[in-house]
Amino acid sequence: MSTKDFIEKDYYKVLGVPRDATEAEIKKAYRKLARENHPDANEGDTAAEERFKSVSEAYDVLGDAKRRKEYDEARALFGNGGFRAGPGGAGQFNFDLGDLFGGGPGQQPGGPGGPGGAAGGFGGGLGDVFGGLFNRGGPGTRTQPRRGQDIESEVTLSFTEAVSGATVPLRMSSSAACRTCSGTGDRNGTPRVCPTCVGTGQVSRGGGGGFSLTDPCVDCRGRGLIAQDPCTACRGSGRATSSRTMQVRIPAGVDDGQRIRLRGKGAPGERGGPHGDLYVVVHVDDHPVFGRRGDNLTVTVPVTFPEAALGGEIKVPTLGGPPVTLKLPPGTPGGRTMRARGKGAVRKDGTRGDLLVTIEIAVPRDMGEKARKALTEYRAAAEGEDPRAGLFEAAKGE
Repeated sequence: MSTKDFIEKDYYKVLGVPRDATEAEIKKAYRKLARENHPDANEGDTAAEERFKSVSEAYDVLGDAKRRKEYDEARALFGNGGFRAGPGGAGQFNFDLGDLFGGGPGQQPGGPGGPGGAAGGFGGGLGDVFGGLFNRGGPGTRTQPRRGQDIESEVTLSFTEAVSGATVPLRMSSSAACRTCSGTGDRNGTPRVCPTCVGTGQVSRGGGGGFSLTDPCVDCRGRGLIAQDPCTACRGSGRATSSRTMQVRIPAGVDDGQRIRLRGKGAPGERGGPHGDLYVVVHVDDHPVFGRRGDNLTVTVPVTFPEAALGGEIKVPTLGGPPVTLKLPPGTPGGRTMRARGKGAVRKDGTRGDLLVTIEIAVPRDMGEKARKALTEYRAAAEGEDPRAGLFEAAKGE
C-alpha cells in the first residue's frame, strides 16, 4: 500500500463506525463484516473477497491502539490543513516541525532537518510517521528483518469442546520464502541490487509543499533486489504460498464468535524477521440439552405434577460428568430456576460457573384409567380453589 492510498482511505467508513467508536464497537463491526464477506462463505465471489481484504486491512489499523493513534494523526495532518504552500511554493507550517521530524528548533536547510541532511527533505520524518503502520521506516529499511503477515482462520467446535477446551488441527496457507530459490528470487541464488531504488526497496516522489513521499519500488516490488535469472517457481518474487497443518490449543470456556490471538503462529518473516500472529475465529455448535449463559450452563428438566406439588429429589444431568441430585421443595412452580454450583463452564482462573436448572412441569398426553380417576377426584376436592381469581380483577386496572 502506498502512502497516498493510506492517507486517502477512510478505515472508519470501511467498518461503518464513527471516529469516536470504542474498541468493542470496532471489534463487533469487524466480526460482522468479516463473517459476511469471508471467502469460505462466498466461494467465487471476487467482490466479497475484496471487501474482506478491505475490512481486514481496516481492522489491522483501527484494532490496534497504537496504530490507530498514528493513523488518526496522519489523517489529521494531511486532511485538516496540517500544511499549506506559502507564497514562494515552499511548505509553511502551523505546528512545530521539531516534534514531527525529530529536528530541534531553529534548524536550517542543509542541517540535520533540512535538504541534504538526515531527514532528506523531510522524507525521513514522514517515514517515522507512517513506519509503524507499514512495518517500514525511511529509505534503506527494506534490508532489515521484516515481520511476517498475520493470518486469520476459523474453527468450529462442539459445545463440549468449547466448554472444556480442545486441541484442533488447522490447515493454513500463507506467504513464505520460496523453497526452490531459498527466498532470493534468483534461480542461481545471486540476485543483483535494483538500480531504480539502489537496494532500498523504496522510491521518493514530490508531494508538494517541500514534502517527499515514499512508495515501494515497482521494479523490484519493494525487495531491493532483482533476479538475474528469475526462479520459475516464484517468478522472481522470492515468496511462495506455503501450506501447513498445525495443532492449535483452544482454551476452555470460549464463546461463539470469539477471536483468539496466537502470537508468533502466523506467516514467517523475511530476512530473519519474527513470525506474524494467528487469529482464530471460533464457532460453537449447539447442544441438544445444554445451553450457555456466560460462565453458567443451562438445562431444562421436566418433572411430574406430584413431584412439583409434593416435593422430592430429582437427578439432573451435567456436561461430561455424573448427574447431580437436587431437592425440590413442595409446591415448586414451573419455570423456577435452581442452581447446581460448580457444574458450569470453565472460567479463565480455572474455576467453574454454575449449572442453572429450570423446572418444567410435564403434562401427560395419555393417562391410564386409574390415574385419570385419581386426578378427577383431586379436581373435585380442590374445586373451591381458583388460581385465576385475582387475574380478572387485576386486568380491570390501568
